[in-house]
Amino acid sequence: MAEGISFFDAPAPITLGELAPLIGCTLASDDISGVSVLSVAPIEAAAAGALTFLSNAKYIASLNDTGASAVICSASHAERVSATVSVLISDDPYRSFARAVGLMFPSGMRPQPFSTKAGVSPQAHVDPTAEIEDGAIIEAGAVIGAKARIGAGSLIGPTAIVGPNVHIGRNSSICGGVSVVHSIIGDRVIVHNGARLGCDGFGFSMGAGGHLKIPQIGRVVVQDDVEIGANTTIDRGANRDTIIGEGTKIDNQVMIGHNVQIGRHCVIVAQSGIAGSAELGDYVVLGGKCAVNGHVKIGSGAQIAGLSGVSENVAPGMQLGGVPARPIKIWMREIARLKREARAAEGDRKSKEGNRDE
Repeated sequence: MAEGISFFDAPAPITLGELAPLIGCTLASDDISGVSVLSVAPIEAAAAGALTFLSNAKYIASLNDTGASAVICSASHAERVSATVSVLISDDPYRSFARAVGLMFPSGMRPQPFSTKAGVSPQAHVDPTAEIEDGAIIEAGAVIGAKARIGAGSLIGPTAIVGPNVHIGRNSSICGGVSVVHSIIGDRVIVHNGARLGCDGFGFSMGAGGHLKIPQIGRVVVQDDVEIGANTTIDRGANRDTIIGEGTKIDNQVMIGHNVQIGRHCVIVAQSGIAGSAELGDYVVLGGKCAVNGHVKIGSGAQIAGLSGVSENVAPGMQLGGVPARPIKIWMREIARLKREARAAEGDRKSKEGNRDE
C-alpha cells in the first residue's frame, strides 16, 4: 500500500480552548487552553499533535503511554492519563470525539463530488422539464427524469438515476450508481453508492394457474436526516407509501419491503431484511442480519439482537434475541444451558471411549 496518502484534507490546528465548548467538553485545567491539535487517531496509535478519546474500559492501560497531545475521557478516568497529555472531560467521550472529527474533517460528514465544479455536468442528461435549484451538483453520467426536482446544495453523483417526478430535498447526497424512482427524499439525506429506492415491491396473487403481478403504485418517502447504506434496497409501496422516518440510519445491504413503516431515529444494521407492511416505532434497533416478518409491529425503543428472527409483535422497549426472537434473558439462558448440555455430552462420550480402551 502507498503510504502517506490521505483522502481528506489536513485540518488547520485548533486549540483545546476553542474546541472544547464546540464538542461538549470541559478542560481539566485552564493551563491547556492554548494546546493545539491537528489530527485525530486511536488511543494506542496516536502521536504528538493528535486528539484521541477513551470510552471503552479495555483501553484504559493505553492512557499511560499514548503519544497523543490530548485525550477526551470521562472525569472518572482523567487521573489515569499521563501528565504529558492534555485532558478534555466529557460525559460522553465517543460523541464528543465524533463532533471533533466532524469539525476538523468536515468533508467526512457527507459524500463529496468527484468534480470540483458546481452546477450540471455537460455529460449529465437532465430532462428540460426537471427543476434544479441553484447550488445543486449533477455529475457526469447522471440521469434526471422529467419533472424531477433537485434542491439547492444537493449532490447527484456519477451515473445516478433520478426518475420522473422524484423530489430530492436540499443538501442531500445521492451517490454514484444510486437509482431513485417513485420517491420523495427530504433534506440532508445521504444515499450511499449502489442503493435502490422505489423499485417494485414483491407483490403477486399466487394461484395454481400462475402468479398474477400486483401493480405497486405507492411511493417511498424518506424524511429528513436519514442515511441509507450502500447497496440497500427500499421497495415502493403497493397501495400505500413505504416510509423511512427522520434521523433513521440504515446500514449496507439492507432489504426493506413494500409498505414498511419505519419510525424516527431507528438503527438497522447490515443485511437485515424487513418484510412487507411491517411497522417499526421510533428508536428501534435491529442488529445485523435480523429478519422481520411481514405485518409485524415492533414497538418504540425495542432492541433486536443480531441474527434474530421476529415473527410476532414486539412490545415497546423489549430486548429480544434468537430465532424465533424471545426475551433476551430467556434466550441467553437457553444458550448457556445448551452449552452445559453439550459439554456434558462430550464428557460422557470421552468417558465411554476411555472405558472401551480399557
